[in-house]
Amino acid sequence: MITATQGAKLTSQCESCGGELVRDVGQFIERGRLQWSVEGQCQACPKTWCEMDTGPAPEEIRQALLTEHGPARLRLADKDAGFVPVLRALREMQLSLGEARLMAADLKEVGLVGTSVEMAYLAEGLRNRFVTVTITSSPT
Repeated sequence: MITATQGAKLTSQCESCGGELVRDVGQFIERGRLQWSVEGQCQACPKTWCEMDTGPAPEEIRQALLTEHGPARLRLADKDAGFVPVLRALREMQLSLGEARLMAADLKEVGLVGTSVEMAYLAEGLRNRFVTVTITSSPT
């Protein structure tokens, strides 16, 4: 089981006092599950909070991670890899059959692009089905 983490800082205006709100956002794999979190703290007032959930991160978190660290690309190491093991692996990640088919086709052609944590999560599921994949940094 792999562990992957990635984080970034976001700043905005505090809704309570107008001060600077600093949010630490992150995405990680824990116990084989894709998860995300946000910890926020105002620099001028006592407002703080923490939020965490499983599954795909909200788009604001994904975009912060992609901006900070750049995208990663997941590809099949063998373009002639069987379609069935790829579909099975993707379906085990709670994707619908239609979603799994689209992702499998992209994986075979140009690869999938996302955060490095998302690609590590998908890679682990594929490798568990004996599908060999590679992850590389991807130009934006």
